[in-house]
Amino acid sequence: MSVAVSLPRVGVDRRGISVLAAGHGYVDMTQGAVAALLPFLIHRRGYSYAAATMLVLAMTVTSSLIQPLFGHLADRRSLPWLLPGGVAVAGLGIGVVGVVPSHAAALVAVAIAGLGVGAYHPEAARYANYVSGTRRASGMSFFSVGGNAGFALGPVLVTPLVLAFGLQGTLLLLVPALVLAGLLASELSRLESFRPDRRPVDAVASTAPVDPDRWVPFAQVTAVGAWRSAVYFGLQSFVPVFLIVELGSSEATGNAGLTVLLVAGAIGTLVGGPVADRIGRRPVLVGCMAVLPPLVLLLLTTGSIVVSFLLLAVIGFFTVGNFSTTVVLGQEYLPSRVGVASGVMLGAAIGLGGLAAAGLGLVADDIGLRWVIAIVAGLAVPGFVTALMLPRDPTPQRS
Repeated sequence: MSVAVSLPRVGVDRRGISVLAAGHGYVDMTQGAVAALLPFLIHRRGYSYAAATMLVLAMTVTSSLIQPLFGHLADRRSLPWLLPGGVAVAGLGIGVVGVVPSHAAALVAVAIAGLGVGAYHPEAARYANYVSGTRRASGMSFFSVGGNAGFALGPVLVTPLVLAFGLQGTLLLLVPALVLAGLLASELSRLESFRPDRRPVDAVASTAPVDPDRWVPFAQVTAVGAWRSAVYFGLQSFVPVFLIVELGSSEATGNAGLTVLLVAGAIGTLVGGPVADRIGRRPVLVGCMAVLPPLVLLLLTTGSIVVSFLLLAVIGFFTVGNFSTTVVLGQEYLPSRVGVASGVMLGAAIGLGGLAAAGLGLVADDIGLRWVIAIVAGLAVPGFVTALMLPRDPTPQRS
């Protein structure tokens, strides 16, 4: 008895990938919103630098470090309800940060938001794969840009809300969460229709020889990703406060500098991948890490907001320009454990960087912001050295 198997879709389903990218944008917006709230919480609630950056730690632990666990669960069974549920929980957590009465309650709220973020990513990435058909790279690229754009939107949305309504303005962030959660819930049956019930191609592929897993270079590229994330989270946490305290800018201008950093990072994501396909993964990774220490140190030498914004744009571009490269390298080094590699590179490596950034709050309280910026520049150095130790690309990688 023969079983008819439908052919995979050739192109990307635009409706499906757009809905998933929109949800991705919102949950990542909540992460950018935490960074944007720090200067307001410091100046209006009297949080110390260490107390403020503890919020970054709470978001990091719940959204990134436990993401491999959500990925493992998503690999074992499909949990489509995590799509609307993750968005709703992320919105609830970030929405109440501005109205809770204590620092401890704010930590809990941010941790709840992080759980929503961590729950959404693995299942959404799975369905992005399904709706992309045979053009998975194109679909996943669009899905990733949704997240980058959402991260950059964090300060864009939070700043005017807080300036207009006070910290209670964060409650308005619940509105798009409820809308998107409802949209995702209404789309679940359609998204489910893209799930492959039978996978004859996978069955055939399973008999083909698989390259051996290379754990040493995988550990090295994980370390590079962690150092890169430490630089990125450190900049997110302290760029607004640095511009306000050291350059005398307003709160709005400080968060505008954060927006510049994040938007330039999104552009770097779009550019870095194609460049790595042309010249190889390792050169892009080494080059991006090499330029970060001097660029970040230059922030300490300028007294101009305009020049600082230009520097932040270049720094953001190169910091995130190697993000997709580290993920792809991790997958290539563990060809038989792509799910594990993705979970580590997208979750644990980023989380470790967030832990390092949280520790910088103690440094800022003790010896000042300028030393923090100098330390952030230094964090890129071991990432650069580790990148140099990676195996050389035998040939430029194919797309």
